[in-house]
Parts: sequence; structure tokens; C-alpha cells
Amino acid sequence: MIERTQGKLVVISGPSSVGKSTICRAVVERTGAHLSVSTTTRPKGPREEDGREYHFVSREAFEEGIRNDAFLEYAEVFGNYYGTPHSEVDAPLREGKTVILEIDVQGARKIKLIRPDVIMIFILPPTPKDLSDRMTGRGRGEDEKTAALRLNTASREIAAAWQYYKHMVINADLEQAIREVIDIIQGHSGDSK
Repeated sequence: MIERTQGKLVVISGPSSVGKSTICRAVVERTGAHLSVSTTTRPKGPREEDGREYHFVSREAFEEGIRNDAFLEYAEVFGNYYGTPHSEVDAPLREGKTVILEIDVQGARKIKLIRPDVIMIFILPPTPKDLSDRMTGRGRGEDEKTAALRLNTASREIAAAWQYYKHMVINADLEQAIREVIDIIQGHSGDSK
């Protein structure tokens, strides 16, 4: 369990292709926050680097981590595990740093139970059509069934976000969205929702 510290824990979530990774990287560059790198069993993409986007591990290694309580939270999404290792969060928080977790709604709900003071930020697309266009333009090489599943999941995540997240940021203008997220983080000592 994470001890109370001066560090802030921030969850940033949003549907696939909404721009949350870009926003998270910009917030880290501008504020010096620590971006937690999640662990996953999904295959590494051609432009991804182990330890930068994710820690890529086998399903067996991840399940061993579950047995050894190595994760603050974890979930199975689209047939792959994703989790936040304690090692990515505990030490930076003890040092008083702001720690950003870029995780899905399912993981965010688990974090909220452990750390009620977490700052919860959800990134929204300007419109559902914008999200659909971004997902299609991402070029993941997915079949229609998988693409439809992602879009359906995004709709459910957005609906759930209104219940669990205090802060909703629309990413219509990237620079404005980045500034809004930084203002939210810097203006809060915690989240009471």
C-alpha cells in the first residue's frame, strides 16, 4: 500500500486515439512529473520501445507478477494484461513527485479505491465522429471487428467517466488541452470526487 506523501498521484484516462499519450508526455516535459510506465502482455508495436511506451512481458511473467503482488492495479483489456507496477509509483511519490498514470477506466477505479485523493482527469474527443476518424487514421491494421470493438469500448468508457472522474478535458486543441491538464494538476492537493 502507498503511504501518504507530498507527491500527487494523477490518473489520466481516455479512449484509444484521443491523444492522452501526447498530452501525458507534454505534461511530463513541462512540469517534471514522473510518467509511470505500465506493463503489458500485448505485442510491441514497430515504433515502440520496451521501457518507454510499456514494459513488454510474456503472459506468464505478468501472471507471476500478479501472484507476487507486483501491481498497484491491473486489468485484462482486449485479451492482454495491462498493469501499473508498484515500482513505477511508490518511490517517486515518496520523493514528493507528481506521478502520472495513463490507464483505462477499469484501472482508474481500482486506484481511486486505494488512493481517494487521486486527481482523476479524463480526456474526451471533440465529437464521437472525431474519435472514430482518429481511430481509423491510426493505422493499427486492425480488422473491422476489432475496430468496432474499440469504438464500442470507447463509448462505454466515456459514459463511465462521467461517474468517476472529476475533471473532463476536451482535446479539440492540443495545446489548450495540455494547459488545462497542467492547471488541474497544479491547482489541486487531491481529488474529492
